[in-house]
This record gives sequence, structure tokens and C-alpha cells, in this order.
Amino acid sequence: MTTVLAFDTATDVVTVAVGRHGDLIAGRTVASGRAHAEHLVPTIRAVLDEASTALEMVDAVAVGVGPGRFTGLRVGVTTAKALALGLGVPAVGLGTLDVIAQPWRDDERDVVVVVDARRKEVYWARYHPGPAGLVCTVAPTVAPPAAVVAALGSDAVLLVGDGLDRYRVEFAALAGGECMPPHYAAPSPLALCELADAAVRSGSVVGPDGLVPVYLRESDAVINWEQARPAVTP
Repeated sequence: MTTVLAFDTATDVVTVAVGRHGDLIAGRTVASGRAHAEHLVPTIRAVLDEASTALEMVDAVAVGVGPGRFTGLRVGVTTAKALALGLGVPAVGLGTLDVIAQPWRDDERDVVVVVDARRKEVYWARYHPGPAGLVCTVAPTVAPPAAVVAALGSDAVLLVGDGLDRYRVEFAALAGGECMPPHYAAPSPLALCELADAAVRSGSVVGPDGLVPVYLRESDAVINWEQARPAVTP
């Protein structure tokens, strides 16, 4: 019986789950703001205890690899690498936007995930429901909210993610879109379990060094430094 420890720290929450064969055994979602490092390990311990599962019983470690918050991604991916290496088990990298979209796979409409990227931009992706689950038709990218609204036009889509609340005025202008409430915006423990189990079953696993964060752009620190650096004249 495959036991998977899965977590995501790419948004303003920390989500942790323990699952077996895609079934959720225990899970928690904790609001963390930017304190991912302070919340992740205690939440992992609490969820393992709730699942009556020792860390040594874990057969694979899965982590959301973004796109999302830079600091959160580094915390999550680094922790997953350390756990997989220490336990000697395979690792799974899950797209954070894929995880957020997963609960809506049975809806007949396309699903659009919109996550706040700060700097007046969002990370977004579009998914089409199919017989085998959601199929990504617009790969994760970063853009201003207005550009996303223009790309969607009057399409009848279901939108979910914390970017909707941050830019509610912009997305309220969508003629055919239905925006899900904020409590659906975070990666869910069950979705983590389902996608992690599917990856393990299909053999889509890597070694610890194979976990690579998806950033899509430079960090705020790099951007701020570049903007503040004096221009060099020839």
C-alpha cells in the first residue's frame, strides 16, 4: 500500500496531506502569509500524527513546484528534497495550478486558475475537462489581470484562485466567467493526494535533485535590485 506525504507552499497557505492510493487519510490547510518555514514542518508532524503514520512509513514525497510565491516555493521544494533524500524514497513535483484546478475536473466548463503573482500580475492556466481528467490547454504563464480577461473574452469558464479576490474588479468584468469563492482558492489536501498518487502509479517520479521550482519570472528582490541599480553610461 503506497503512502504519500504531499504538501504545497506556493501560495499564502501551507497545505499538507497524507494519502494512500489517492484516498485522503489526513490533511490540513494553514494560513501562513510569508511564514512558510515556520508552519510547514509542524504541520507535517501534525498531519502524520493524525494519520497515525510514522515518517518512515512514507513511500513517496510530493510537493507543489509552482508557479507561486518565491520564498514559499523554496521552502517547500527544499523540504521535499531533504525528506526524499533522508527516507530514500522517490519524489513527485506537482504543478500548483494543476492542484488548484483538480477539484473542478467534473465540471463541464473549462477551468481557469488565477494566482496572485504580486507586481500587478497573476499566474494563470486554463484546463479542459476530458475523460481522463483535466487537460491543460494554456500552460502556466504570468500576465496582468487585464490580459487574462482579454484572452478569455466571453468564454463560459469557471475561475478559481486567490488572484480573483486580489483583482476582483478586473475579473468581475468577465461576461461568461463564474468566479469561485475565496475558500476554494488554495490547493486542497485531497487534490494533492489524487495527483500525487496518479504520478506515482504512472511512474512520473524523480530523485530529490529532480524537483525544480517553476518561477516564470525573476524574484521581487532581483527586480527591485535591477530597478534601483544606477544606469551605466558608456
